[in-house]
Parts: sequence; C-alpha cells; structure tokens
Amino acid sequence: MILETERLTLRPWEESDAEDLYRYASDPAVGPMAGWPVHTSVENSREIIRDVLSANETYAVCLKKDGRPIGSIGLIPPTQANTAAKATEMEVGFWVGVPHWGKGYIPEALREIQLHAFEDLDRTALWCGYYDGNDKSARVQQKCGFAHHHTVENVDCPLVNDTRTEHFTYLSRARWELLRELNDGSFIVDDQETPRVEAL
Repeated sequence: MILETERLTLRPWEESDAEDLYRYASDPAVGPMAGWPVHTSVENSREIIRDVLSANETYAVCLKKDGRPIGSIGLIPPTQANTAAKATEMEVGFWVGVPHWGKGYIPEALREIQLHAFEDLDRTALWCGYYDGNDKSARVQQKCGFAHHHTVENVDCPLVNDTRTEHFTYLSRARWELLRELNDGSFIVDDQETPRVEAL
C-alpha cells in the first residue's frame, strides 16, 4: 500500500533504497537512541531492508519532491509488539534522518499512519514508546495525541547491548476521534486541550 500526505509519500521499502537508508541510518544520533545499532555499510542497509523493513505495514517515509526515503514508520502487530497490545491494537515505530529533524515530517507521517490504522485497518488503539532521553520522540507522540500509559525500568535492548528505562504511550480510537474533532481534523494536540481528553 502507498499512503500520501501533503509533503510525503509512505511506500514499501525497496532494496534500491539501500544507499539512502545507509546515509541516515549510519548516523549514531539516529539508531542507538531508538534501540538499534548504526548501519555499517550499504550492504548492511540492504540486508536490513530485506530482513526487517520488508515487513507488512512498514513504510519508507519519502519526500514527494524526489521520492527518496528520509526515514521509516511502521505498524507492528500485537504478536511482535514490545507492548501489551491486544489483538485489536498495534504498536507504531518511527525515525527520521538528522538533516530532516525539526521540519514536521514525522508528525505528518504519524498522523497518516493513525488514519490508516483506525480507518483502514479498524484498530481500536495504538501504542508507542520511547527511551529515557529521547525527547524528540516523546514530543512527536505528544503532538499526535499519545498519552503516557506506563514506564518500565531495566528494559533489555539486546541490539545495542544495553538496559534502559522505557516510557509507553497509548492512543485509543475514541481519544483520536475526539482530538480530530477538537482540532478540526489536524490531529495536533494543543497543550491546554490535552486534559479534556486525558481519560480516554
């Protein structure tokens, strides 16, 4: 499936994307913060595309202007999720290359993924999470309606041989629908409005 926003195309990863993936995933500011190691070569990136990013509901986040990937976003089924997702729920994960930080691309992609999950896939809720110190990810989740659910300490991160504290966030379909109504369909959460929907 291909999803589109104003500035982005979300499409399946292709092995021909390996050089673009390596350009961003080889930066130590990206993967380790999310719990995965830096890519060591273009071939390593190609292997990741084949073995990991080819999963169903995983998308390359591409700029419409040139069609090249700048990051990734995907929905993870309950059987593979790091959360206590029920059968009707999914987990979402994302990242974007450093040169594209602060431009609103991932919130834009995440809002489209939410729409897809709730309306196309008929999910009842979405989970997300971030490790201590990953303030950028926390802010994206907050802006897109996710509310803190719980925190777990001493979470094993085997890919980077580390143990961390992880914060989990949750977005029910009811909360998502109300936030869309409050914000005229923009999905963006205004801080003063958040308490009005905290219970959902």
